[in-house]
Amino acid sequence: MASVSKVSILDYFNIVFEGENGKIESNCKACGTRIQAKRSVTSNFVTHLKVLISEAIAKMIVRDLQPVSIVENQGFRELLQLLEPRYTPEPQHYIQSQLLPAYAYQAQLATRQALASAHALSLSLDLWGGLSGVTSGYLGVTCHFLTSEWQMRSALLACLPLTGGSSGNRILSEFDEVCHSHGVSGRAFRVVADPLLPTRTSGKPCCLPGFLLSPPLGNGQDGNDEEEVDGSNNVEREEIRNGHGDAGEEGEWEYTWEQGLGVSRVDCFSRSLEQCVREGLRSCPQLSSTLAKAACFYNYITSAVPPEKLSQVFDGPGLMMGGQGNFPEAAQDWAAQLKVLRRLLDSVDFLEEMSGPGELGLGGTERALLREFTDTLEPFTEAWDMVHGDRQADAQTDRHVSISLALPCVLGLRKHLSETSTPHCPSLVVGLSQAVERLLAPILENPLYITATTLDPQFKLTWSSNPDWHRQVIIEEVSKHSTASSPVNLNTDLHPQSHTPPAPAPSPISSLSRPCKLFSFIKQRPTTQAKSLEQELAIYLREEPTDEEALHYWRRKAIDFPLLAQVAKRAFTIPVCGTVVESIFTTAGRFLLPERGCVLPKNLETLIYLKANYRLLWT
Repeated sequence: MASVSKVSILDYFNIVFEGENGKIESNCKACGTRIQAKRSVTSNFVTHLKVLISEAIAKMIVRDLQPVSIVENQGFRELLQLLEPRYTPEPQHYIQSQLLPAYAYQAQLATRQALASAHALSLSLDLWGGLSGVTSGYLGVTCHFLTSEWQMRSALLACLPLTGGSSGNRILSEFDEVCHSHGVSGRAFRVVADPLLPTRTSGKPCCLPGFLLSPPLGNGQDGNDEEEVDGSNNVEREEIRNGHGDAGEEGEWEYTWEQGLGVSRVDCFSRSLEQCVREGLRSCPQLSSTLAKAACFYNYITSAVPPEKLSQVFDGPGLMMGGQGNFPEAAQDWAAQLKVLRRLLDSVDFLEEMSGPGELGLGGTERALLREFTDTLEPFTEAWDMVHGDRQADAQTDRHVSISLALPCVLGLRKHLSETSTPHCPSLVVGLSQAVERLLAPILENPLYITATTLDPQFKLTWSSNPDWHRQVIIEEVSKHSTASSPVNLNTDLHPQSHTPPAPAPSPISSLSRPCKLFSFIKQRPTTQAKSLEQELAIYLREEPTDEEALHYWRRKAIDFPLLAQVAKRAFTIPVCGTVVESIFTTAGRFLLPERGCVLPKNLETLIYLKANYRLLWT
């Protein structure tokens, strides 16, 4: 095998031109950059290769949220020396103080340039609380904006460390400063900010009580494990005491949000949906022991049954564990756990036959209870998957799901719970129903959600039990936003500011349309009269619903329905689910803070910012 060190530097390039005196022009095989040099002097090629490798290392650090100190590790340096001896790794200080900030500056410039020409935008607030004694948390401000081509984009505007406490007024002050610095003050249509934000900063997802899909610690699963999984209550209470307020301050936060954001605030639907599931689970404590037994059975079979047999049952993404201790992070939230449990129940006889667990087997009563439990929560899982789609934690994904899905989801959950009978766990349906009515049912009366759902061409008014009343609601709502007035300003004084997006260039007029004697025999076309809002809505609703993607539809129909389109492009900027930075916060909590006392990287906010804006820089 040939030594790596003997690979010619020119093997990394495609020579496209060779002139006199050994002058050559080449394209880099990795990035396509054109390099000019001489065959006898290859310093330009070596320099470009070093820059390329340094960028690849920075991308790895950002994408995996690795500490910058990894470049100083002996094993890492030995690997680089083996792969390319001509490359000397950049020191940690250079990457942390120069390279990453330079990439962050590039992302800021790209974001500001994109937002300057955005036709509509909304914002999201995300808060993540760290461990006691390390930091009080991080604030993420994300912008969701529509380009002139009706393409939806999201960008993290800032990730700010919050040390020494995080009161509502301070959060709003930091938020307002970020909006000013990015030129979006007074332009946002809505701000997604959960009223219970200060009590939900742990980043730990809702889990099925007792259903631990990891090897048991100590002598197995006990009440402490259950308490830790069920809602993360202890962790949340501790973090609340360490800078995020307590339950008694919830009203104060609500008042602060109302004063600072006013009518522009919208609650995050996916957070409210998760909270409904959390409260439903807490209302049925008898489930915990049965779920714990199901988890023990699952952990046993994943270690006792050959992987090729397990793949016949757990073939979905995130469901196949592949052995004890090897489990995906996706299986640590309630929706993924429920899918694992459903697969387990569907094939429990086969798995018991393969493993012969004896005491770990699930009895008839336990199976009936778990089946009833999974059937009750299945529509909640469907709603969760629908609003999150196939979104991954990867920051390269730029999938945006708007609030038009929220209202149909609430109607579907309401109908399901009203028709569900649970003799084994009746308190579960009661708890879920009460949570849905308290947290989600107000959406059904909200004019913004009614309008957004109706302007989604796949729904229109097919969901409505009172179309005439909902038409009037839509007309009143669209009338407020289809004029020349601007959206609500985000400053604390809430004074509106006008912002009119740049008008598109007029279409060229055909020369044949000009009046002339030659075509005098042709009847003159009547002057086109602008349709009223009521006429636009009537014509739009007469069309059959379509599965066409909403933004693609309104891009085509903006000329036919200008008033409706003006509101549609604003409403669809409001996300129905969590942002990319929210999932990054969760990832940071899982991987950077596995044990208490773990020290966070000094540049974590820069890493989070670059990871969330990965697409702006490297795709």
